[in-house]
Amino acid sequence: MSPQPSRIDNIEFSVADIARSKAFYGQLFGWTFTDYSPSYTEFTDGRLKGGLCTGEEVRTGGPLVILYCEDLAQMQCAVEAAGGEICKPVFAFPGGRRFHFLDPDGYELAIWSDR
Repeated sequence: MSPQPSRIDNIEFSVADIARSKAFYGQLFGWTFTDYSPSYTEFTDGRLKGGLCTGEEVRTGGPLVILYCEDLAQMQCAVEAAGGEICKPVFAFPGGRRFHFLDPDGYELAIWSDR
């Protein structure tokens, strides 16, 4: 299934211990996992994919919601025009590039592209 622009595409949990989180979510919900590095594993519940990652501050307020777009530069301009604040400039990761922003209430979201 290919990503669709402007829809939630991924949810990422910053965790303290990936193995512990995999055991918890695997047992609780039956999620399956694909490890990409010692600090990142992808999970799937059969419909939605997401990630468990270490190396970032654990966000006790909730997971990071990630949306897909084809043109990061255009979307970054749209975020700023709508009143969002870029809190993590565009960076590369295995599979693409993304940036993070804060909405007017301070919620952090991310937008990624495989282009």
